[in-house]
Amino acid sequence: MSFVDLLLDPISAPGVLSAKLWIKEGSRADPLGQKGAHQLLGSLLSRGCGPFNNIALADLVEGCGAGLRCDTNEDGLLISLKCSDLDAEKLLPILGWMLVDPHLDPDQIALEKDLSIQALQRQKESPFHLAFDGWRKIAFGDGPYGHDPLGISEDLMQLERKELLPLAESLTSRAQALALTGSLHHEIDKRLRTMEPFQSWQGNENNKSQDFFSGGITTWERNSHCNLNVHFETTGQVVLMLGQPTIPHGHKDDLALRLISCYLGVGMSSLLFRKLREDHGVVYDVGVHHPIREGPAPFLLHASTSEDKALLTLKLLLECWNSVISESIPKNDLELVRAKFRGQLAHGSQTTSQKAERLVQLRRLGLDDDYDSKTLQEIELITESDLQEAATRTLTTPLLSLCGPKNTLKALSNYWSNIPAKNYFG
Repeated sequence: MSFVDLLLDPISAPGVLSAKLWIKEGSRADPLGQKGAHQLLGSLLSRGCGPFNNIALADLVEGCGAGLRCDTNEDGLLISLKCSDLDAEKLLPILGWMLVDPHLDPDQIALEKDLSIQALQRQKESPFHLAFDGWRKIAFGDGPYGHDPLGISEDLMQLERKELLPLAESLTSRAQALALTGSLHHEIDKRLRTMEPFQSWQGNENNKSQDFFSGGITTWERNSHCNLNVHFETTGQVVLMLGQPTIPHGHKDDLALRLISCYLGVGMSSLLFRKLREDHGVVYDVGVHHPIREGPAPFLLHASTSEDKALLTLKLLLECWNSVISESIPKNDLELVRAKFRGQLAHGSQTTSQKAERLVQLRRLGLDDDYDSKTLQEIELITESDLQEAATRTLTTPLLSLCGPKNTLKALSNYWSNIPAKNYFG
């Protein structure tokens, strides 16, 4: 099948089929002055394509009791279809039509623009989003990971059909992967080949999109000398985010970072929960944000607290951050961390949709289909010193983003600026 990298995973899920179609390049490839273009394009793919206008497409999908959506993240577009296996031949062609012939009707563009702008306005009401946007700004600047996939309102307002057409026309020439999981019909790959939209799909062997990260990025260099972002907000809550961009998923140190993430932030036995909630009772919420990325993934400790406890919260976050660099994780904790990691993998592969999504994710990251099963073996060989060495290589330049009342943030900023570098660089 030259038009798409097809992955078939027949499993015992009577009557259920899940399809995940991944198209390389998401918001990181938004053109200059068009931040939010890929998010807008993705939202329009399910609003009319091929022989179906927006109403006919909705009627077809909902009439079959199916689900169809397209999500945009930094690294790509993900089209998801879940349906009965009996309706597969009626619905699978939609995936092809969405890439081969998206309508991009002006009235639907206007509607989706309004929805995106409203979503961005709601984000501005969230101290968490404001703190994260601030952190992203000092971490990536105007680089590819430097803005929310939704974009920015000023750019979105200027986007029209003529700006979206070049992106839409490039979809079939980008690298893609299609995973079908669940109850699969016999010779489903041959049936797909005969469906009209897939027949007109361009082969991508000679027309592949250029890799966004040429050669792959395995290290991160700070875009500026600033390591602090402050957003004043008249609220009684203070949000703190401490972290840095690190490495891509599949990097030699990535598995160690995943285990460190479990140690710091997964469950009530995690270090952050024990120190900031149980021992000191200073936070409303605390955790770790460490998403899967094709480029330098954020590794963030985040906490929300009250004004009077904000300084102690910052000190404790720094203490936890520095602990994984300056000392080995206790052996008993490492056994628990391994169990948490295994649990996360199991929890993330319970449904046909989760299995299909992970398959296309691994394929597009250039990793083996059995990558997860291999990691289950590898974690047994990782030692406490291995984790400390990985932390030393990847977690030595943390950035701080704050959102909250002005006077409190000024005090936190003053404390941060007066910390000797060795105290938070490890």
